[in-house]
Amino acid sequence: MKPTILFYITFSVSVFGFAQNNVATDTIRRTANIEHKSLGNEIEFKADAPELNQIAGAPKAFYTNFWEFGDGTFSKEAAPKKTYKNNGDYTVRLWATNNYDTGKPPTTRPKKIKVNNANEDYKDEASMDSALNLQRNREPIPNEDIVVVFSYKNTKSYTTNGKFFLFYNEAKFKADNFNLIETRAYHNEREINEDLVFSSKFDSDVYYASAEDDLLTLKTQQQDTTVRKNLPKTLDDAKFAYRNSSQLSFDNMKPNEERHVFYSLKTTKEMLKDTSAIISVRGVYVPDDSYDNHHVKDMEMEIVTSHDPNKMSSNASFLNYRLVRYKRPKFKIRFQNNGEGPARTIRLETDIPDMFDKSSIEVLDMYPKVKICPKYDVQYSCLDTTYTEKQAIFTFKNIYLPGSEQKNVKVYDSTKGFVKYRIKFSDDFHKKKTKSRTAIIFDKNDPIITNYSTTRFLPGISIGAKAGYNSFADLRNSESYFLGATISPYKSYRWYWQVELLNSLHSYDGNTTIEEGFVEGAAGFEFYQRTTTNSSYSNIDWEIPVLLRYNVNNYIGLGAGIVGTISVNEKQEQSVFIEQFEGQGPDAPVFNTINTNEELTESFTNFRKGFLVEATAGFARIGPSLGARYIFNIEDNYNYLQLYAIWKF
Repeated sequence: MKPTILFYITFSVSVFGFAQNNVATDTIRRTANIEHKSLGNEIEFKADAPELNQIAGAPKAFYTNFWEFGDGTFSKEAAPKKTYKNNGDYTVRLWATNNYDTGKPPTTRPKKIKVNNANEDYKDEASMDSALNLQRNREPIPNEDIVVVFSYKNTKSYTTNGKFFLFYNEAKFKADNFNLIETRAYHNEREINEDLVFSSKFDSDVYYASAEDDLLTLKTQQQDTTVRKNLPKTLDDAKFAYRNSSQLSFDNMKPNEERHVFYSLKTTKEMLKDTSAIISVRGVYVPDDSYDNHHVKDMEMEIVTSHDPNKMSSNASFLNYRLVRYKRPKFKIRFQNNGEGPARTIRLETDIPDMFDKSSIEVLDMYPKVKICPKYDVQYSCLDTTYTEKQAIFTFKNIYLPGSEQKNVKVYDSTKGFVKYRIKFSDDFHKKKTKSRTAIIFDKNDPIITNYSTTRFLPGISIGAKAGYNSFADLRNSESYFLGATISPYKSYRWYWQVELLNSLHSYDGNTTIEEGFVEGAAGFEFYQRTTTNSSYSNIDWEIPVLLRYNVNNYIGLGAGIVGTISVNEKQEQSVFIEQFEGQGPDAPVFNTINTNEELTESFTNFRKGFLVEATAGFARIGPSLGARYIFNIEDNYNYLQLYAIWKF
């Protein structure tokens, strides 16, 4: 039996309250009951769970159980036997997880039991091989609950007082993934409300992995619990990476003592909907308040829609395309042997999208723990990696992975395995969604196909600078130059929207008008008069095009859209020249001329709208290119050709 210190968050009360509410309102929700009986100094527990609804085509459905015994210990066995050290009343809780089942996990009410057969001399076996450990009862499903167990151990030779932290809700996601419902502690751990006091002293009798203790190190070395030195920086980095935290302190922890705290977390409806995504929580453990030495561990979890032990997931669900060139996304393939006997060979046939370089695959971790196979045949256990045109194939050779239906197998975790690897991007990859999955083959059985693991890119923002010339064929002496900016998604692969704001200076001559005819003079006699009117314009115009563009390839782009134009400032100069003739027509001598000039200025007038088509050549997705656009004006015969240069950043 493992002693367990659980970080129980308001979960048990709330979770069970939640379950009871659901039972009251949803008669379809199933329940599992806790059964127990005394066997001398032991109590045997058993789950009375409802019948499973098998997922068609999946391996045989089964339950995995997580028990909390009410004294700070827990078990993952299907039917555990528990020895209590003290008589008294204990509240036992059960979480039954339905694997390969179509419904929701059944709810369970906490059960109070009375212990009269305790064994004061009983001592739980040590279960921790490190100072800090994080584990969970199952993978998170949106709008369900999970239990996170924070386990810590005193590796000192003396009694200590210390503190620890659980960080959750990663800042890189917009919405929270968890609500902390309840924290259940069994060794008088208490919440830290006052400001932390750092000792600035370090225990020299420990090994430090590196003087550098930054966020990058934490992110790239998951599950690393090597002692660290700079506690203020570790906490600042964690607060930057996570929005929420729980902070507890403890006292009088004896040498080699192990404790567990249970956190109950309710997953939110807004939890990231990508069911191949990896999220994480982080634990920080300070074993002795006299020193700033501390341990750090990140625990990764895969978001799921149903509990399937065979799954493919990735931390590359949402990527910033501008920053990924030198990143190496991580993927994880989980599997479980659900057979009646052990598996000797496990083959994982994994799709590798074209955007990744198969030859760059680096295996980071695996279970069963084996060596990497050499290029020649060996008889010992190893992991071999081979490649086809579209796949990477991981093969566990000469192993022993027990089956969940195998006799004498009590712990389902021993039937599970995984491969975790990272991979580089190809030299030429585009901003497009990819998805891949894995065929898992146990010995010579039929393959089990996992879910799709997807990679998506965030839209990003690309700002462009644009300048050019407008050619108005229907206007006299027209000169028009413009300068402006564009905004669009960064380096889109094919289709994308683009919005622009262009400021243009436009000068042109209007049409010359001539009016001729007889007019009556002041003395009452008529004479012939000719009036010639000339006008010229100097405008400052704003154009706002909105268009849909399509990248044919890396160098050619096409687009079409609408445009609105308004004259922010319109200056009109008008000259009028009047000629008056002595005779009865324009052939007679001129006896008088009148020349007048007038200037008119208006603002925010002459709104025009139209539609446009265009083509560009150069670097279509990012960088410089040249373009030609033709604008069709809807209301006036004001069509024009736009020639421009653009540079997108």
